[in-house]
Amino acid sequence: MMEYAMPLVDDLLTDLDAYLWFCSLDAASGFWAVMMTRRARWIPAFVCALGHFEWLRMPFGLKNAPMIYQRLIDNALWGYVQPKGGWEAFADRFSRVEQEAAAQRKTYSTDITFKPTGLAKFDADRRALAESDAMQEFISSPEADMFASGEPDQSSLIPVFERRSFVDDICFGGRTFDECLDTLDRLLKRFAECRISMSFPKSIFVQPTVAFLSHTVTPKGIQANPKKLAAIAVLPFPKSMKGMQAFLGALDYYGRFIQNLAVYGAVLYQLMEDDFAQGGDLTAAKAAFSELKRKWSRPQFSGISTRRRTYISCFSPTIGR
Repeated sequence: MMEYAMPLVDDLLTDLDAYLWFCSLDAASGFWAVMMTRRARWIPAFVCALGHFEWLRMPFGLKNAPMIYQRLIDNALWGYVQPKGGWEAFADRFSRVEQEAAAQRKTYSTDITFKPTGLAKFDADRRALAESDAMQEFISSPEADMFASGEPDQSSLIPVFERRSFVDDICFGGRTFDECLDTLDRLLKRFAECRISMSFPKSIFVQPTVAFLSHTVTPKGIQANPKKLAAIAVLPFPKSMKGMQAFLGALDYYGRFIQNLAVYGAVLYQLMEDDFAQGGDLTAAKAAFSELKRKWSRPQFSGISTRRRTYISCFSPTIGR
């Protein structure tokens, strides 16, 4: 199990309202951009009626996949370590290995024979997978793991911008149009160096309003996704404890937009499974549910203005004392 701190959504949204122009980028292919080492290929391998299969690139659904990709993007944005010899030397080695692997595949396709080998299908698949090409040999070598070598990245002593991504979703801004473009140029140059591609159709470049992590980012502040607000307006009262827990989980995600959430949500958090049985009293819960829906479905901007006085209210419930 890999241990790597993932970013918090609230931290990523902090101070975005200080900008006038925004970019929201989405990395192309996501986890598939990460090539698997020989040992890593064995872990998610699977067998079906068609044979034995191993992933050559990191698939979606692996427990460590988000942490591995997050560390990769963080290193590109902040410039911690580099491959042995630097990024340019690594790109040259990678290009040579790609050409060698392509030549091996071409030779294999011309020499392939359909004569019986006497091997069972699964044994033949296992033998074929054991014969690694030049690319697999390179990826599985310590030379390809920049985090194992730990060589400091001397070419990027200053981060692209002092923000993190959320896995493959990146959002940043600028106080002026040109400032936002300059940051975008630095980011794309850095990603080209690190061999990370962006998805052009999924990205938004230098706009006054962008969508990011189910939020709408504007110079006025952060707003909840309008589609989510419309869905909440017609949401019925949950019929089970599991449904109520799903509703409360959504409340926590958008809690910054709901005034006095702790007051109205206390009734719902006290509910038990028996309360949803026939004869249970849900009068107070339904009233709190309706009020929270009303507050949630009302569009609000979240952001702290440095020009106004700030008040902090603390809720200290007496229940359970």
